[in-house]
Amino acid sequence: MSLPRIAISTGDPAGIGPEVTLKAALDPRVNKICRPLLVGDRGALEAHAAACGLAPNLRSVARAADATWNDGALPLVERRQFKPGELHIGAIAAPHGEAALDSAKTAIDAALAGEVDAVVAAPHTESSIKLAGIEFDGYPTFVARCTGVPPEDAFLMICFDHGGTEMRIAHATLHASLRRAIKLVTRDRVLHAIRSADSALRRMGIASPRIAVSGLNPHAGEGGLFGDEEQQIIGPAIADAKKNDVAAEGPFGADTMFLRKGYDAFVVMVHDQGHIMAKTHAFAGTAALTIGTPVLFSSVAHGSALDIAGKNRADPGAIISAIRRLAGASQV
Repeated sequence: MSLPRIAISTGDPAGIGPEVTLKAALDPRVNKICRPLLVGDRGALEAHAAACGLAPNLRSVARAADATWNDGALPLVERRQFKPGELHIGAIAAPHGEAALDSAKTAIDAALAGEVDAVVAAPHTESSIKLAGIEFDGYPTFVARCTGVPPEDAFLMICFDHGGTEMRIAHATLHASLRRAIKLVTRDRVLHAIRSADSALRRMGIASPRIAVSGLNPHAGEGGLFGDEEQQIIGPAIADAKKNDVAAEGPFGADTMFLRKGYDAFVVMVHDQGHIMAKTHAFAGTAALTIGTPVLFSSVAHGSALDIAGKNRADPGAIISAIRRLAGASQV
């Protein structure tokens, strides 16, 4: 069986994205499990390579379908995003935000066309994307729009190793204020999140997934004392999932749910219920999968670290973790 082709979009060219992309693509462990293909601006990659003492043998191709891996060269779908002198490493700027999403969309389009098997996106800078005037509230909805899926049907699942156990945490809501996130927690949305998690787990080769679902309020509402969303929304959504042959249980208090054993994934209601767990235990090793779309896509759970960009200090662990997970999922 041929190794899967994984496109790595280089993220914000002013941040650590090009550095971690190159470090991951040149890592022997990565090349044993997949055929990496970069998507981004060649000049940006070469600038970061020089700053970090890397010497990649890049070969530019017009499209992913033209890539080959039999001569030691690292294929690059070249996006001509900057003229000499236009890139300012470590800075927030609209062209940097535009470049990050252009590279990601190009990689996603290649996956839709069957030219690659999965996509990993290096970190972006939301401030630069905002300066560019682009509507963006996270990769799940971005991937959904690129693939023709309703944005409300795409969710984030963060994955990381915790003491030898694979943790997978799907989020019913993501980048929204807490006030707005609470309004977004509806019976239908929670059901969609549970079903998307179940589908993603089956795609990963787990035949009969078990899913634990958190509450929204302290202690899952304590029987209605601290809020009734568990009784009115989350509990009924879990019941709906069970009617669709999904083995979901809960709602459980989010503060203790991750201590429960025997579950293949957890579904939480708001961003910090899942991200605090991941960033406490695996800050540099968390993959951020988009689920609910036809493309196998992962970003990373850390930012573009503009303060250390171009200084050879960036850890590629999270992007390698994402590649490893997608390489396995694409072969199931």
